[in-house]
Order: sequence, then structure tokens, then C-alpha cells
Amino acid sequence: MSKRTSLAAVTVLFGAILIAPGTASAEPPGHGPGGVQNVIPITQILAFGQKVTAVAVEYSSEVNARTLDRDTYTVSDSLYNFRFNPVEDLADPTKRADRRIVTVYTNEAPTLNADKQSDPGNFVIIELDATDPGGNTIMATGNYVKVNAELQTRVVQNEDVYAQPGKGNGRGPLLAAASDEAHGPTEPAINLLADDFVYKRFVTASGTMIPYAYHLPEGYDATKTYPVVVILPGQGMGFNGSNEGVQVAADIPATAWQQEKWTGTNEDVIVLAPQNQRVGTAAAQADVMVELLNAFAREFSVDQDRIYASTVSYGSTLAWAALATYPGLFDGALITGGFAASAAQATAIAASGTPVWITHGTHDHLLNVVTTGQASYNRIWNAYVALGKTPAQANAMVKYTEYADSAFYEPDRHLAAAPTYQDKTILQWLLAQ
Repeated sequence: MSKRTSLAAVTVLFGAILIAPGTASAEPPGHGPGGVQNVIPITQILAFGQKVTAVAVEYSSEVNARTLDRDTYTVSDSLYNFRFNPVEDLADPTKRADRRIVTVYTNEAPTLNADKQSDPGNFVIIELDATDPGGNTIMATGNYVKVNAELQTRVVQNEDVYAQPGKGNGRGPLLAAASDEAHGPTEPAINLLADDFVYKRFVTASGTMIPYAYHLPEGYDATKTYPVVVILPGQGMGFNGSNEGVQVAADIPATAWQQEKWTGTNEDVIVLAPQNQRVGTAAAQADVMVELLNAFAREFSVDQDRIYASTVSYGSTLAWAALATYPGLFDGALITGGFAASAAQATAIAASGTPVWITHGTHDHLLNVVTTGQASYNRIWNAYVALGKTPAQANAMVKYTEYADSAFYEPDRHLAAAPTYQDKTILQWLLAQ
């Protein structure tokens, strides 16, 4: 399926619904035979979620790369960030800023070049500073979040852009004259890594529907077995009827396992990202998630001794319930910025011997660290000691990391997943269980 297929594209497949989420519905190109033909945002998922990190500008013929530099364009975007700002800021023209352009080069397709060097082509790729504040793609919708279908990225071509000259010398014919026109996206964004996930729906035996996304390793071989990491997202990333796929885009955990730069290992990993409807108790939602996981493990070549859970915020409640109710299902769990495990759950987890690593921000503004992260760790550790384990043995089974404010490059101290996933040793620890 094309990486530019819109959210409306739905295909029935083996009794499930396959959905390919796009970032925007295409606007009419309509710029005529000359000038800018298309503007296509390119997004990546960073520690704090998805944002526009490049723009592909298409022209009617091959562009002379020698006439381009960072001053050729201005790229601006909304400063809105769902973690901090009211959604009304999206439409506020005063809440915008220019992005810092890192490099400009040409390409034959709207894709990035690893070497940042020009290849012959009709596309100009404008790479942006991923750390500047603009270009976040996730937006609030009530108590939930979703991928914004109408990105606010705008491109102004400040200088003339020329085609390749016929004999390779000179500037070549004028392709597009300089203008102060701000060009918005004309096609849905290309969402690096997120577009590589398959988006489906699962219906339980009792009739409950749960959307989910999964990613198989490149070169997946059904004759081999692979570890699987189950990503359990936060409350706002649950399914609300219109936000399918946001559990992949809103935070780093789902896509990190595809990238050696995050994991520090080239081991192939399957990722499964359920998107529970936030209906009923956490235990009931955990039951739905487990039924999906078991069906998924029957369909794909999953190593039954290497099934892991990784959670963000509310996702911890599903993990605690599953760890206590289905002992041995998970071979390790990573709980980031989560709710507290109850005393009964802690006892059951210690009895099952499932290794757990808990991380939390010291100044988490949503979940007090003392009554959540610290409490979970202390309860599980004490449960191991009550079973006769030595302190050293308990330390080996339940680990705890607390992050100071300096660990968060954005001031959201609740998203402990951000600094957690920036620590390769923790991700490698999970895969080693």
C-alpha cells in the first residue's frame, strides 16, 4: 500500500480491517506547469513523538542543485505542542515560527539521502532541525490525541529555482520564480517508520474490537522465531473511534525497536502496538490485549520465551493486570511513568518471577513519583524478600530508575519513556530477559 494512502483507505483482509493512516488529505496541487508542483511533509518519530523534520518540494523537471542553498527557502510551522498548549494555538497565526533549515539537496523521489548530497531529480529536500519547537504532528481531541490531518507546515521559495541546463553548464531554464507565496502541503505526509507498520483491527471472541499496529523485521522469515515487544500506550492514545494509529506516532517506544541507534543492537524484533478502547477496567482491557497477543503469536513466528511489555503512563495498568493474571505470559516488562502496582499484583509478579524495570520522573506532574513509581518498586521488591529472596536477588528481578528534570529535553516530566528509550542499556536489558 502506498505510503501516501489516506486514513479513509480501508481494506477488508482475512476478517480484519487493514488501515493505512496518512497525515493529511491531499489538497489540489494546482500550481500549473511551472512553479512548485507539490509540497510533501516528511515526518519522523523522536523521543517526544512525531514531528515534521523535512519537506520535499516537487518541480516539473530536474532541478539544478548548484543554485540551491539554505537561503533559497523559508519553512515555517505551528509551535503547537499537545503536551503544553491549547489546541486553539494550531489556528493562531501568531503561534508560528520559522524552522531552522539544516541542509538542502535534490533527489529523484521525496525521500531523504543519508549522505545529504544531491542526486538528479525533480524534488528538493529541505531537512530541518529536529530539535526546534515547530512541526509537531500530534494534536489533542478532548481527552485523546490523534495525528493531525491538516499539518501547518508552510514553504516560501525566496529565490529563483532553475532546471538543469541542457549541456550541464550555466543555470538552466527558470523553473520557479522567487515568490512570497506560502505553500502548504499538497499531499499527505510521508511518515518515516510509522508508514512501515501494518494497521489492523482484531475482534475478540466476545465481540470487542481492538485496533492494533504491528511491524515485522525486514526479511521476516517464518521459519525463524523473533522476540516481540508489546507496546501499551498512554490513556490519550487509546482508541476513541477516530484516532487509529496514534499509539505508534505519539511517543518513541513503538518505532525505537526498528532502529539500532535506539536499541544499540541489530537484533530483529517484532513490534505489536495494541490500541485498547478505554472502556471498562484495566483488567478487562488487559484481557482483550492478551487475547490479541495470543492470536498474533499464533499467526506470526514469535519466540514464546521472549515476549516483552513496554508501557507508557496508563499502559502500565494493563501490564500490571496482565503480569498478575497471566503469570509467565511476559518474559520481562519495562514500565515508564506508570501507575502503581497494587500489593496483590506485586505479590503475584514476584511469585511469577517476571523481571521488571520501572522508570519515573522525579517531578512527574501527573503521577506523583512517591505513590506510583517508587511504590511499585518497593512493593515488588518487598514481595521478593517475603518469598525468601536475598536483597541482591530482589535487585536482580526488579529495577528502578528515577529521572531528574535535566533528563527531559522537553519539559514533560511525565513522559519517562523519553529518557528511558534514550538509554540503550535499558532496552538491551529487556531483550536479554
